[in-house]
Amino acid sequence: MSCEHLICARCAGPVVEGRCPTCRAARAEVHYPGTFGISPVLIGALILALTLLIALKFGLS
Repeated sequence: MSCEHLICARCAGPVVEGRCPTCRAARAEVHYPGTFGISPVLIGALILALTLLIALKFGLS
């Protein structure tokens, strides 16, 4: 998703220009999602690695 076509409800300007604090907050949310900066691919890789470790531990016992 991009903010190129979004219009701010507060100032009626394009969000991409960031005219008001609401625009700037919306633009930051669209371009920088997540609070920890962990990508969905990294989360998937971590889940896969943990699943493999658990399978190896219980499979060899």
